[in-house]
Amino acid sequence: MKPTNFRLLAAIMFTDMVGYTLMMQENEQKAKEIRDRQRKALEELVPRHRGRILQYYGDGTLSIFNSAIEAAKCAIEVQHELQTEPKVPMRIGLHTADIAYDDEGVYGDGVNIASRIQALSVPGAILISDKVYDEIKNQSFFNAVSLGEVELKHVKRPVEIYALAGEGLTVPTPEQIKSRKPPAYRSVAVLPFVNMSTDPENEYFSDGISEELLNALSQVEGLRVTSRTSSFVFKGKNQDIREIGQKLNVSSVLEGSVRKAGDRVRITAQLINTVDGYHIWSETFDRKLSDIFAIQDEISRNIAEALREKLAPGTTKDHLVKPRTTNIEAYNLYLKSKYYWNKWTPDNHRKSIGVLEEAIRIDPDFSLAYSGLAACYVVLGTTGQMSPKKSYPKAKEYAQKALALDADLMESHLSLATVKLFFDWNFEGAERSFQKALELNPGSAEVHHIYGIHLSLMGKKEEAISELEKARSLDPLSLPINDYLGVVYSVGGRFEDAEKVFLKNLELEPSFRSSKNNLAWLYLVNGETEKAIEMFEQTRRETGDELKGTTLLGVAYAKGGRLEEARKCLDILYQRQQRDVDASLTLDLALLHLTLNDLDKAFDYVEAAYEERLGGLLFVRINPIWQDVHSHPRFLALMKKMGFE
Repeated sequence: MKPTNFRLLAAIMFTDMVGYTLMMQENEQKAKEIRDRQRKALEELVPRHRGRILQYYGDGTLSIFNSAIEAAKCAIEVQHELQTEPKVPMRIGLHTADIAYDDEGVYGDGVNIASRIQALSVPGAILISDKVYDEIKNQSFFNAVSLGEVELKHVKRPVEIYALAGEGLTVPTPEQIKSRKPPAYRSVAVLPFVNMSTDPENEYFSDGISEELLNALSQVEGLRVTSRTSSFVFKGKNQDIREIGQKLNVSSVLEGSVRKAGDRVRITAQLINTVDGYHIWSETFDRKLSDIFAIQDEISRNIAEALREKLAPGTTKDHLVKPRTTNIEAYNLYLKSKYYWNKWTPDNHRKSIGVLEEAIRIDPDFSLAYSGLAACYVVLGTTGQMSPKKSYPKAKEYAQKALALDADLMESHLSLATVKLFFDWNFEGAERSFQKALELNPGSAEVHHIYGIHLSLMGKKEEAISELEKARSLDPLSLPINDYLGVVYSVGGRFEDAEKVFLKNLELEPSFRSSKNNLAWLYLVNGETEKAIEMFEQTRRETGDELKGTTLLGVAYAKGGRLEEARKCLDILYQRQQRDVDASLTLDLALLHLTLNDLDKAFDYVEAAYEERLGGLLFVRINPIWQDVHSHPRFLALMKKMGFE
């Protein structure tokens, strides 16, 4: 029998509890108690205002009212009630429209609009459409603040959004609302899976599984996968899935948990729509540890299948996970090496090397372990933790070993490209290796980032910006990617864009020194010398080391005519050279001598940097401070030796 269909003009209220999914993972009993408290409040208050709860869905509800005024009063009472202990973080959206409903569901464009408005909200807030506002604006009981017009997905016209204001209600800023653009529907972020093992030391394993799934999904053509750096920002944070979706601009999020015990592993995974919070797919895998590759492949393929209608037909490979070892102990060590690698400190990079060497002793044909070693030595070389003449040849050796075992390892092609760029100064060879890495994984933010650096050093500013903006779209919260994009904006004369990027980075991480220095440098090259000096002086104080932070400060002093103070900085730099014998300060000394107008000494140090094979020498070509000496015979001779015409 066909269900009876009703039509009516109604005020529609969507509610949603923020952070429920993570709460369930951390404390299932507490999550259920909070959900029950939410439901009890709604079941008491909605009928009191002559409303009906039509649907429950996980952590939210859909209700209808005969009156927009009653719906708004109910929403306020719900927020007030749920802000008493134990608090329930709730967001609410209201709209009025003609709807149809029957025993199986509720239908109509108005339902979609109400849902979208609720998705824009924040905990403690009540957002309403312009239609609701028109019906309540003459009631003294209400106070509403306009947040401006917002474009909602599948809605033809922009909708003006208001927030109800008053005691106990949160009012978001217009910027918070307008920044919430509909995400790309072919996009997913893999959040770090929660370690549910009894041993907290197994965190490396849950992190590693998350990253392996991320890498597998990046093989799906047409699917944009947010890179690890941005996804792992949310590790351990009780942040709502919808807010994460907005920050990463993704339509779906994969999250889950891992429990490892002996030779067994239990992985729970769930794919969630970031617009409405609905679960698209979920499953639990309870298998032997030796099945770990099959589990990863199955999860990845299930996600690709769940997103099938959003992807181009026939774009999923038969297998997304290719086992590179049959030895689970070696693979376990590889995951542990990634855990150390991602801590991004000199000591942990060396720990990563030790663990990878152990993995190779167990399985001498483990290509990923060689690839990991190559990446470690590249980082040691590019960050000055090891001399280029020691680090880069090792990186090349291990990358070539990895590729001899598996020619399709993107990471090894990227390591080779970096060595060719910064050590061999084989720019054509670097270009070929970058192109191969991009061919193997066009969705890698890391490849687009390093290739963008390469293009900028070759003087191709616009192409560099394009690559770096691609990297940022894949890894929007990456501080290094955004930082170097700001550098290239600056070099290209886009000073306002550069300043915005640096300031945004410092908003995300106030202690990020590179963006502090680059922002101060931007002010320096634009003639705001005193402002730059003030920032460099502050950065130097923050180092907590009287011998550090003097190079850029000395340059700023010299540019500001404070030559005596600049020379003191130079003296301190020489003292540091005596103390920190492993630190390569050659280019720092060259820069300070240049700004003190001692060109012969500056070029002596630049030529010494050439002998040391310092990759930083390439940046002399694009640094505006060196621009006045680009026609100097010694500079031209050096560039020719490096392979530049």
